[in-house]
Amino acid sequence: MSISDLRTLNVPESVFDLLTITAIAGTFLLAGAVKGVIGLGLPTLSLGLLAAALDLTTAMALLIVPSFVTNLWQAMVGGNGRAILLRIWPFLLMATATVWLGATALTRVDLSLLSALLGGLLVVYAAFNLTGVRIEIAAQREIWAGPLFGTANGILTGMTGSFVVPGVMFLQAIGLSRDALVQAMGILFTVSTMALALALQGHSLLTPKLGLVSAAAVIPALVGMVTGQRIRRRLSEDRFRQVFFVAILILGAYIIARQLGGK
Repeated sequence: MSISDLRTLNVPESVFDLLTITAIAGTFLLAGAVKGVIGLGLPTLSLGLLAAALDLTTAMALLIVPSFVTNLWQAMVGGNGRAILLRIWPFLLMATATVWLGATALTRVDLSLLSALLGGLLVVYAAFNLTGVRIEIAAQREIWAGPLFGTANGILTGMTGSFVVPGVMFLQAIGLSRDALVQAMGILFTVSTMALALALQGHSLLTPKLGLVSAAAVIPALVGMVTGQRIRRRLSEDRFRQVFFVAILILGAYIIARQLGGK
C-alpha cells in the first residue's frame, strides 16, 4: 500500500508518513520474531514499542488484527481447548465483559497517565518473569479467583491494551501443564483482542483506516514469526526469554519516565 493510498483514505497524519509506516512494520516484524522464538510477546512488545513511538490509542488500534491472527492459531493448537474452556470460562467471561468498562477511560482520563499505567504493567510482567515469582491458587479457590482476576484483567486491557497482567499470572497460578498454559494464553489473548476491538470501535477509536493499517501489519508479523521459528533452533530459549523480559522491563520504565516526566 502506497503513501498516497493512505492519504486518499484520510488516515490520520500520525500513521501515514513513511518513517511511521517503516516503524510500524519493523515493530511487528520484531514482535513476530520474538513470538516465533518463545511463543509469546507479540502483543506486549508491539504495544509497548508503538505506545512509546506514537500514542496509546493508536498503538492499541494497530495491535488488533496482528494480535488476533497470531493468537487465534495459538488458541486452536494443543488439543486442550475444551478442557481449558470448561475450567476457566468464568475468568474468560469477566476478562472480556469488562474491557468496555476499562476503555471508557480512554476518552475521560489523560492518556499520559494511562500510558504510564501501561509502562507499569510491563515492568510488573517483566519483573515477575525475571525473578521467577509465582503465585499458587488452589482448585477450590478458582471459583472466585477466576472472575476476580478476569475483571481486573479486562479493565486493565480496556485502559491500556495490555492483556497480560494479571491474567497470565492467574493462568500460571492454577497449575496448567505447559502446553495447556500456552493454549490458554492464546485463548485469553484472542478473546481479549476481540473485546478490545469492539470497545475501541464503540468509542470511535478504531476507525476503518486504522483497521486497514492494522490488517497490513499482519504481513510483517507473520514474516517475523516464521523467521523466529527458524532462529529458535539455534538459540537457547531460556536465555532469549531473559533478554526479552529485560527489554520489556526497560521499555516499561522508559514509557513511565517519558509520560510522567513530561516527555
